[in-house]
Amino acid sequence: MIRGTSVALVVLGVASLMSQSAQSAVTVLGNGLARSCFNSAEFGGNPNEGIATCSEALSEAALTVRDRAATYVNRGILYSRIDQAQTALIDYDKGISMDPNLGEAYVDRGAALIALARYDEALQDIDKGIAAGANRLQIAYYDRGLAHEALGNVRAAYEDYKKAAEIEPGFELATSQLTRFKVVRRHSDGT
Repeated sequence: MIRGTSVALVVLGVASLMSQSAQSAVTVLGNGLARSCFNSAEFGGNPNEGIATCSEALSEAALTVRDRAATYVNRGILYSRIDQAQTALIDYDKGISMDPNLGEAYVDRGAALIALARYDEALQDIDKGIAAGANRLQIAYYDRGLAHEALGNVRAAYEDYKKAAEIEPGFELATSQLTRFKVVRRHSDGT
């Protein structure tokens, strides 16, 4: 008689979800303060200085609606970097209300929701970001994996980390998460 087998995933370690979510900046065209805000969100630097630059850019009346929305999202990323997820959510909400087609905004808001342990809401936002065509899908799948894992859905978390690593093979955050999983084959008789 042939025994059936099933595959189970075992997580070998616990991820610290708050500090490991990822964000994706929204590109701003031109060379003004809004572009400097984008550069701070995209490439790093002092987050407080970046927030000040973004705030100054937002006080300018010359921004297009899209660039203003992007600047709110980019400032939200900088707030997230200094562990002000609630303030980041306010900026993400403003950006999304101005331009609901910014896929990155939903993914970034999902990352802030992960930091606030609001995992179900995070999944909804990240799914919206994927559907809206976020440019960096590897970040979306990685963050969604974090939310799934926090909710106890280990298989979905594994699949999302795996998808993130497939999209960008050198994506260290995803590949390091995958090393924590072990595939275990079980026979139907429990052995």
